[in-house]
Amino acid sequence: MKMRVFKSDSKNCNSAAAVARRFSRDEDGGVFIIFVVLGFLLIFATAGIGVDIMNFERDRASLQGTLDRAVLAAANVKQKLPPAEVVKSYVEKSDVRGKLTEEPEVEDDPRVGARKVTARAEVDVQTHFMWFFGYPKLTASVTSVAEEAIGSLEIAMVLDISGSMSWDSATDSKSKMEVLQEAATQFVTTMYDKENPDKISISIIPYNNQVNAGANILGNMPGVTTEHNYSHCVDFKDSDFEEYWIDPNKRLNRTAHFDRRNYNDDYNDEIHEISRSVCTTRAGSDITAVTNVISDLHNQIAAMSPGGNTSIDIGVKWGAALLDPQFQPVINKLSKQNADPDAINPDTGLDNNTGLTPKKIVPVTFDNRPMAYESNVKKIMIVMTDGENTENWVLNEAYRDGASDVWYNPNYEHEVTSCWYNRYGNLRCRTDRYGGEYSVRTSAPGDTPEYYWTRQELEGQSEPFGGEAADQSVRLTYPELWNRVTLDWNAEYNYAWQSNHNQTWYDNAFTEIYRTKKDTRLQEICTKVKGKDVDVYGIAFEAPSVGVTAIRNCSSGAGFFYEVKADGKLGDLTLPQVFDSIATAIKQLRLTQ
Repeated sequence: MKMRVFKSDSKNCNSAAAVARRFSRDEDGGVFIIFVVLGFLLIFATAGIGVDIMNFERDRASLQGTLDRAVLAAANVKQKLPPAEVVKSYVEKSDVRGKLTEEPEVEDDPRVGARKVTARAEVDVQTHFMWFFGYPKLTASVTSVAEEAIGSLEIAMVLDISGSMSWDSATDSKSKMEVLQEAATQFVTTMYDKENPDKISISIIPYNNQVNAGANILGNMPGVTTEHNYSHCVDFKDSDFEEYWIDPNKRLNRTAHFDRRNYNDDYNDEIHEISRSVCTTRAGSDITAVTNVISDLHNQIAAMSPGGNTSIDIGVKWGAALLDPQFQPVINKLSKQNADPDAINPDTGLDNNTGLTPKKIVPVTFDNRPMAYESNVKKIMIVMTDGENTENWVLNEAYRDGASDVWYNPNYEHEVTSCWYNRYGNLRCRTDRYGGEYSVRTSAPGDTPEYYWTRQELEGQSEPFGGEAADQSVRLTYPELWNRVTLDWNAEYNYAWQSNHNQTWYDNAFTEIYRTKKDTRLQEICTKVKGKDVDVYGIAFEAPSVGVTAIRNCSSGAGFFYEVKADGKLGDLTLPQVFDSIATAIKQLRLTQ
């Protein structure tokens, strides 16, 4: 091997520049060795730092996972332990390194059944290589937040109680109404949440040709007219179906309490009492609003009975209103009003029957419903029919209110000539053809003398009919008149002397709302409701094709529509099973994390 000997040069040995020049010209491999050593040290340092970082991330991820599980368990609204203690226990009993840096934060909102838990922790990771650079340890800080809300539910059940519900169903020996009652009762029972009873409110809206809102609801709607109190429906205009809400302060005409369908003939000329009012008042027909009282819901369903035409559009309109927050003032008032005022002890303020705080029409816990449209409240509407929209009738304005020209003598005694039971099982009696208690003024008010046409004597007289009791006759308002006689009877008997009595007092007295218009109204209100993220479930129960189409189009889509055909089944589902399927689907929506 050739050896190179450096000579001593006293002039240049201390010269840095000379050394540098010689080093740069050196080609025997010495420089390479130096770079190899430096590279190795750099790689070793980088790998060491990588190991420290891996250890840091391992401990951080382990602590984060433990803390995530801890807050999820603590946020479970169904667990009974203090949430903060649950978090501490998870961290202490785990093998993870690290500790909580502060007391876990817990936020409970019992009004909506929600809980939010926040926890913070940290872990110190000792370094093996980074301490060379002045970092003897790395600190990992982690935060976990978990929020759970058992979703609030508002459900509106819009149920058909029209006359066809009395027909036999495909289920042996049961009417359609009986099958519906069984299915709806089970649905209510299934939806009830014993652990969180204040999370679910249910409203039942029975409908036939109208919806009987009930005295309590209309009594808290300042905009509804008050010309009578015999029944409790309202007349909606076409434009009302372009809105998914009902404004309690907006003027709405109370539906006139009248009967246009109970016709008379030569054999029943004295049968004038109304029995088929456009706005029904029979038991089980009124709305049960926003409640979780299972017994009230069950009783409502059990009391429903069939009769009348079909107005799905009006049923959905009321169903939408009971899901919309604009109706909250009405529900709030009902939550403060006693369900049975007559049962209250004036001295104690308690219920005489139970000895407890008086029951309210709407449970106090629901005084803020219908709630705003937001993520933690799910709104559901179930629309069920066995038919299709049919005609409805609205009394025209000139016949709605004010004094009529009909006088009534309450003390006139009829002579009963015969009695019988009609096809509805009601006792009817015929009186003397020339007996009666009504008379009609034919002269203008203020004329002297005033003349009255009396159907009994077919001639005019100068005072209301009644003989010696004539001074006890009273002039009826239109609401009082229609509460006593049908439109047909009034035209045929009170005004028989007029040549155009049928046209004036029957044909011109009301407006008929036809099915085609009602179908349009239905689709308008359904579209508006679905636009507010309300899930609409539609059930066509042994319904004709027109009704099936209407309900399918109203529903929120294929997964929300059920058709139980005339064989009583949809695939393998009967009507009770359809309601059960809907209940299952709704429950799956409740838990959000």
